[in-house]
Amino acid sequence: MTDAAPPSGKTSSFGFRDVDATEKVRLVRGVFDSVASNYDLMNDLMSAGVHRLWKDAAAAKLNPRPGETVLDVAGGTGDMARRYARMARRAQERRGGPDASVIVLDYNAEMIMAGVNKGGEPEMSWSVGDAMALPLPDASVDAYSISFGIRNVADIPQALREARRVLKPGGRFLCLEFSRPVAGPIRKAYDAWSFNAIPRIGEWVAKDRDSYQYLVESIRRFPDQQTFKGMIEAAGFSRVSVTNLSGGVAAIHFGWAI
Repeated sequence: MTDAAPPSGKTSSFGFRDVDATEKVRLVRGVFDSVASNYDLMNDLMSAGVHRLWKDAAAAKLNPRPGETVLDVAGGTGDMARRYARMARRAQERRGGPDASVIVLDYNAEMIMAGVNKGGEPEMSWSVGDAMALPLPDASVDAYSISFGIRNVADIPQALREARRVLKPGGRFLCLEFSRPVAGPIRKAYDAWSFNAIPRIGEWVAKDRDSYQYLVESIRRFPDQQTFKGMIEAAGFSRVSVTNLSGGVAAIHFGWAI
């Protein structure tokens, strides 16, 4: 899942390399063009299916409701959006209210098409767009989520400011992302698995070792939990919390537009 389109002159990390931010846009787009058709299968193989539990926990935390507009940025093939749509519909069946609207937005058209081909829910709509210049007016959505996509954005602070801009007062922000294991033994085991196994799996299954090498390196370069929490607060969010998953292999960052 990917979004970007930064101003020129800035640098950004592409795996272990620092590149011009505009170059990162092109490179990341190439990665996701390559992996789109195998993206969901590779997520299962890379995490032994645990990513599904993480996504369930994140959806429960966001708690979509009838009548809300939920924006799922870097939404890719729609895994999170399907969860949001079904949760909002179940709540609607219990207590009534209008239909929710779940917008899936991703910078990569190949990922969007892979999601459309999988099928969606009635509440879902699909759009190609940029996390750093969202095609939505100010204060227009009730909840914003980005899952396993923020580390691919060339200018993360700008993407966070855009999230704050489009949220209504009292709106909810959620980011699910790979993070920093909190215990040394877990960190060592995870690094060994990710750097040795994941690129090989990418080569065997997707015939693309380099793209999965980038994905692993991008996880390592992403800020730790507390650093990223500070970035979210700097973008204007309040009451920001961090929930570690699987010992910090992934984390949910949650905040409020107050």
